[in-house]
Amino acid sequence: MNERRTTQPFGPFFPLIFTVAKWICRLLHPVTVQGLENLPRHGALLVANHASNWDPLVLATALPMDYRLRVMGKEELFRNPILAWVIRVGGAFPVNRGGADIQAVKTAIQTIQGGHNLLIFPEGTTIRNGIGKTDGLPAHAHSGAAVIGVRTGAILVPVFVDGEKRTFHRTRIIIGQPYTPVYTGRRGTAEEMQKIADELLREIYALGGQQVGGAPLCK
Repeated sequence: MNERRTTQPFGPFFPLIFTVAKWICRLLHPVTVQGLENLPRHGALLVANHASNWDPLVLATALPMDYRLRVMGKEELFRNPILAWVIRVGGAFPVNRGGADIQAVKTAIQTIQGGHNLLIFPEGTTIRNGIGKTDGLPAHAHSGAAVIGVRTGAILVPVFVDGEKRTFHRTRIIIGQPYTPVYTGRRGTAEEMQKIADELLREIYALGGQQVGGAPLCK
């Protein structure tokens, strides 16, 4: 379905939804945010690791309300009409993780080109301690975030979120410095896009003192 025919993001109920979500998150999962100074105000593509279903909510509500961050979320979250309305107003839009979702890519590109900001989880599923929750594979980056970033000229920003979400315990959010992709031509090759995605994922985990696969980085 064309997004123009669905609930539009950041409508009149957005301040209420954001405020309620923020207080719920602060109560259950308080956060410490580092690196806010690295965050561009417009045209940013935040690329984060994904360890919990709480991540999009915790991360979005850790930023100022007027940052208006859009989030690419798994389509399963949109099957309940009430939840779908709430998260659409909050800025989320669905993506089908099982194949090429042209509409989701178009929405992502329009978001960046419109000067807004976007959050993507390139691993495509929740990863705990470097192991995929659903498939048991090591953490792996899909190239979609790199493709969207290159096509739109977005400012790519790696973001690390603590993996373990213990109720009432503080979660670290670390925003890294913008990442400059290197590629040839106007859009680069498929191999270059995958390399950019892989490098971004390593940057993300390095912010938290980890490496892809869950082992700590040597100091």
